[in-house]
Amino acid sequence: MASFRDIHDTLYTAFGTQNWWPADTPFEVAVGAVLTQNTAWTNVERAIAALREADCLAPRAILDTPDEALAAHIRPAGYFNVKAQRLKALCRFLLRECPDGDIAHLAGEPTASLRVRLLAVKGVGEETADSILLYALGHRIFVVDAYTRRIFERLGLLESGLSYTAIQTRFQEALPADRALYNEYHALIVALGKDYCKPKPRCGACPLRASCPAAEVPD
Repeated sequence: MASFRDIHDTLYTAFGTQNWWPADTPFEVAVGAVLTQNTAWTNVERAIAALREADCLAPRAILDTPDEALAAHIRPAGYFNVKAQRLKALCRFLLRECPDGDIAHLAGEPTASLRVRLLAVKGVGEETADSILLYALGHRIFVVDAYTRRIFERLGLLESGLSYTAIQTRFQEALPADRALYNEYHALIVALGKDYCKPKPRCGACPLRASCPAAEVPD
């Protein structure tokens, strides 16, 4: 059976560097981490572009924007009323933690305690918190998403029903504690899950088909 590292290497050979997460600032990464919940990234890009066009891509600006107007800006990302409130909750957190609201000041904080504080923000779950920690702040923490669970259960490397923490621990125990590796690996998993390892998989074109006991490849 292929190892976690073998899977990374195969995906990297197939897809190359992903240059993920696409953003101009750490705060934009954090905004994207909230907006990407339950939607495609192309929709998030449209919502972030609207925030930028409205000069509303900063913590204080988001908090000063009326709820209805903020929801209208992020409408492309879906669940816009809920996500508007989640963005405001995140911005209130940032302004409490950092006098100028600059999330970059949190980069040097201990990962474990900062993660607890992020998870206390309304609407920030484990995947969102870890995306902010890894991609916005450069912490060494592996991000788990639905693609991770689906792909690695099919590969036989994860049992069905494992918790987020259990899956994250498996990856972090199997891999060097390397921020760049965690970053690239998660991005490669997303690339595979989005285009190949779908609920109805495209096994014949999948770069992992030779390693996957669940692969359905015609004779």
